Amino acid sequence: MFKACIFDLDGTLTDSLESIAYSANRAIAAFGFAPNPVEAYKHFAGDGADTMLERSLIAAGDVNLEYIEPVKQKYKELFQKDCMYLVKPYEGIVELLKILKEKNIKIAVLSNKPHNRAVDVVETLFGKDYFDIIMGQSKHIKRKPSPDGALIIADELGLLTSECIYIGDTNTDMITGKSANMFTVGVTWGFRDRQELEENHADYIIDSPLQLLEIEDIQ
Repeated sequence: MFKACIFDLDGTLTDSLESIAYSANRAIAAFGFAPNPVEAYKHFAGDGADTMLERSLIAAGDVNLEYIEPVKQKYKELFQKDCMYLVKPYEGIVELLKILKEKNIKIAVLSNKPHNRAVDVVETLFGKDYFDIIMGQSKHIKRKPSPDGALIIADELGLLTSECIYIGDTNTDMITGKSANMFTVGVTWGFRDRQELEENHADYIIDSPLQLLEIEDIQ
């Protein structure tokens, strides 16, 4: 019986592609680089801000990453101010979360977004204390695909990992969930495609949020 759902944030709960691209493109533009297409950030994002900026810079022409450190600092400044730029929950997410809570299923967020920004986004969109746990990237916990964050969340909820579903949109998420011995659900509305989710052995794949409720053994 599943008793908790642990969600990735960007590309799973929230449509934040425009937000990520907006700050990243302005950060690289500050050092003379042309912006990347917004769609390119579907492949740049997912493994933390530093990796996203490295991919963005390389695509823009800085193949040796000579500007990576100042770009990181600029992005941090910009994203702190504009992390909510055009960010919204995907259609069906609010309804899904409401039903899960009515079923007394715990809900949590595990993101590679910096912790303070992850908390800001989640609490702005869904309300303070709506989620049982919000965990973003910090120096204390290895970022995904390390299973550390997922394991800590399960422990804090007082649950076995086998009682948790991990939901995300990328290979990183599937690896995270598998490594934590959780049931993995891949979502196709996010940043990556079905093929990537299948290749990384998602236990279940859904095309819309409410399809999560079709999984057997959801309490």
